[in-house]
Order: sequence, then C-alpha cells, then structure tokens
Amino acid sequence: MSQQMQGQPMIILGEDAQRMKDKSAQEHNISAARAVAESVQSTLGPKGMDKMLVTSMGGVTITNDGVTILDEMDIDNPTAEMIVDVAQTQENEAGDGTTTAVAITGELLKNAEDLLDQDIHPTAIIRGYNMAAEKASEEIEDFAIDIDADDEETLRQVAETSMTGKGAEQHKDTLAQLIVDAAQSVTVHTDSGDTIVDLAFVKVETQTGKSAGDSELLEGAVLDKDPLHEDMPTNLDDASVLLVDTPLELDETEADSQVSVTDPDQLQSFIEQEEKQLKEMVDKIADAGADVVLCQKGVDDMVQHYLAKEGILGVQRVKSSDMEFLREVLDADVVSDLDTAGDAQLGQANITRDEDEELFYIEGAGDVSHGVTLLIRGSTDHVVDELERGVGDALDVVSSAISSGQVLPGGGAPEVEVARRLRQYADGVSGREQLAIESFADSLEVVPRVLAANAGLDSIDTLVDLRAAHSEGQSRAGLNVFTGDVEDTFQAGVVETAGAKDQAISSASEAANLVLKIDDIISAGDLSTEGDGEEGGPGGAPGGMGGMGGGMGGMM
Repeated sequence: MSQQMQGQPMIILGEDAQRMKDKSAQEHNISAARAVAESVQSTLGPKGMDKMLVTSMGGVTITNDGVTILDEMDIDNPTAEMIVDVAQTQENEAGDGTTTAVAITGELLKNAEDLLDQDIHPTAIIRGYNMAAEKASEEIEDFAIDIDADDEETLRQVAETSMTGKGAEQHKDTLAQLIVDAAQSVTVHTDSGDTIVDLAFVKVETQTGKSAGDSELLEGAVLDKDPLHEDMPTNLDDASVLLVDTPLELDETEADSQVSVTDPDQLQSFIEQEEKQLKEMVDKIADAGADVVLCQKGVDDMVQHYLAKEGILGVQRVKSSDMEFLREVLDADVVSDLDTAGDAQLGQANITRDEDEELFYIEGAGDVSHGVTLLIRGSTDHVVDELERGVGDALDVVSSAISSGQVLPGGGAPEVEVARRLRQYADGVSGREQLAIESFADSLEVVPRVLAANAGLDSIDTLVDLRAAHSEGQSRAGLNVFTGDVEDTFQAGVVETAGAKDQAISSASEAANLVLKIDDIISAGDLSTEGDGEEGGPGGAPGGMGGMGGGMGGMM
C-alpha cells in the first residue's frame, strides 16, 4: 500500500472546493479588506460625500454613515464581512467613528502587505501591531482633555463635530443644543462618583413635512396615534395609564367551525354573549382605575364603544418600542392579563393632544418616572432618515463625553500626535516589531490624509504641515478642512470623544491581526477573484472585490 502511495497526492477536498495558501491567501484577504475601506473613505469628514444605495427591491438609502453603507451593500466575501464587523462593533460601542475604524483597518493591512513583501513574518507584524495598539491607547488617555459633565459648550461642540458633513449639518446648532439637553436630562450621578447617561430614557421620533430647525425636545413620550373613538377624552391631567400588550378582542377559533342556528333567539344569544365578554374586559380596565389604556395590539369595535362610554381614552397598535419606552417613562408594568391589572401596574401621566400635528404628548407624572423624546423633523423621508442617523450618532458621542469626562481635538490631531509618539516608542523596540510599530503609526495618518483629500486639499502637503506642527509641540494641531489651515482644533470647536477614537484604533488593530493570521483559505465554493471585467470592486479589487460576486462593484 505504502509503495503504491509513494509520489501520489492525497486528495481530501471535494471536486468544487478551492484552496489558497500563504502569500496568495494573504493577498486575497488584504485586497478584500482594503476594498471595503476604500469604498467608504470618501464619506469621511465634513467634506465627505454621500452614497446612494439602491436595494434589489428598489429601496433607496442616501447616507454617508459608514456602518449604514456597509450594512446595505451586498457583500459576499468572508474577509470583507469581517471588516464590516469592525464598523458594527464601533457603532455599538462608540456610536460614531465607523468610517475612521474601517479606514485605519484597511491602511494597517496595506502597510502589512509591504512588510510581508520584505519577508517579515506575519507573527512579528501581529506582535508589533499589538504593542502599538496598547501604546496608542495609553497615549490617547494621556493626550485626552478632561471636561466637566455640565460643560455645555464643549458638549455642543462634540455634537456639532459629529453631525458636520451629515444631513443634520444645516441645523446643527439647534440640533446640538437639543441633543445636549436630552443627554443631560437622563444623566445620573451615582454614589460611587460615576456619571451614567441612561439613553434608554431618550426616544428619537421622526416626522416629515417640516424643517429640521423645527425639531424639539419634549418631556415624556410622543405617540403618533389617534384616539379609538371621537367621544374619548384627549387631554387628561394626572391620569392613570394601563399598558396592555395583548389584543382587546375575543379569541378566534384556530380551526374552521360551523354553528347551525335554528332559532333567531339563538343568534341573539350568541351576540349577547360576545358583547358580555367584551363588556367584562372594559369593566376590568375601569375597575383597575385606568383613565387611559394603550394597547400594543388591536381593540374590538365594541370595546372601543364601551371605553368611550366609560370616559376612558384608548389607543391601539402602539409599537413595541414605544411600549417599552412608555413603561420607563410612566414607571408602569406592561400587562398581559387584565385579571392582574391593578393600581400597582398603572403609571401616572399628563396627556395632551396636538390636533394639528395629530400627536399625543405623554408626560410622566410620577415621582420616579422620567424620560424625554427628541422629535426630529425633516422635509422628506430620505432627509428624516439621514437626520435620525446623524442625531443618533451625536447622542452616543455626547453621552460618552459626559460619562468619561474626556474629549480630544479633531481634524486628525489625535492620529498625528499618537503616530508621532509611536515612532518615538518604536525607536526603543528591538527586532522586526519595530518596523510593524512604525507601520502602525503611518496607518493612523490615513485619517488626516483622507480628510484633506475629501476637502480637495493636497494630502501630502497637509500631512507634512501637521507633522511639523506636532514636532514643535503643537499637540492639538489639526486640519481645518474649510480653510485648509493647520490650527488648534480644540480651540476651533472641532471636538471628538476619546472613547470613540480608542475604540476605533483597537478594533482596527484586532481586525487587521485577525486577517494577517490567516495563511490558508479552504472554500467549498468558488474562491476566484476573476470577474467579468466590468464589475470590479472599489479600490481596484479584481472581480467585484475578490469573490464578492460583483455585488459590491455593482453597488458602488
């Protein structure tokens, strides 16, 4: 047997399986990751451009939000999906900086490819990147500027910086103040000295038909619903509110059934029995002491009639997210069984109806209840959607600034300063890791380079000027993309959060290392990077971004 096997290849993969090893695998992965990064780089900064994403069903999304772009794109490449995970992690953890995180990831891999070409082993690069990421985190902590939780001016600047370049930019002054007010209204100082911003008590609602400048911050919750019956009261003070998540209707039989009626009295008896059961539902609601019932499901017409006769305001089809928020605002329980409804489950609220806007304003009246609604207005659905994304990101970064008490100057200043410090650190590191740390430093500077390029400025000249300023001790020197000047961006009001920057760098480092550690790709399907020549992915990635099936190339 052994003699027969000598010189014969051992075949262990199926006929359709494909395999890439060593340099080919690394080049394949790096190409895919860089293509993802380059696809969103043009959206970075105040002068970044928007993307129009059209789904297969014809839905249109217009945005420059990095994570939204990557989520909407038809990406079909395992390596590219790993980079998308970086953006999603950044969004979940920091709320903003998704494009920065992805851009740094792509640059780390691009520079790693140069090191690989110099025959530096991937494990040495990974060690160097880990050392650099750890050092970068320390330097950001040292470089960060401490602020007070009630420093409204700086917090407004954080919000404005986050919204600049997005759909919310035109009315960023108004929106920034609303965002800061919303975050501060749900800020809690614990006995241990920590500051917590509980965004569970902030609800963002949208409405079309008006300008973003007409947006407002409202105490309590807002419901875009109509009363169930015209005779119901719509304005109540200190009302007892019952939240119900089951339908106020009679259960329908699961199986088809027929009932033979031989006497008209029998039919009348059926109707009366149903009415009695429905009336009992309303009696239970009234006995519980409720002045208002908000139902997540449907409400029978007869129940609506009886609620109106009892003088109880009823609303149906309330969204699940609204029910959860109302539970927080009113300090109430969500009831599934009316038999369990009682005073302990009810919440107290002041309710007013705006007939022009067709909105209910529900403000918690209890001692422990609180919550605010940020009502974002815009002219069209596309405008409102982008406003909502921009405001959501700004809320997250303002909350981070309040909680951590730390901010950074923007405009690429942190990246250039950390890169400078990393190069000094690399001088004291022996071995090939030194080259990896220097490459890490170079990678961070992709941020000011892209900011300059997106503003129509010369990225090389800009980087040279920034490096010169930082070498002279101007650690807060960043790029003013509107004037093209290098200046103290903190003084200029361009302010970012330390948490978002730290998260972006650490996520990018981990993702790059994950890709670099792969030296063998075994696929059950096609691994080919050959395309039809017309649907190449962004950044020159062959064949629709290395096996992305042209999905990304066609999308972009």
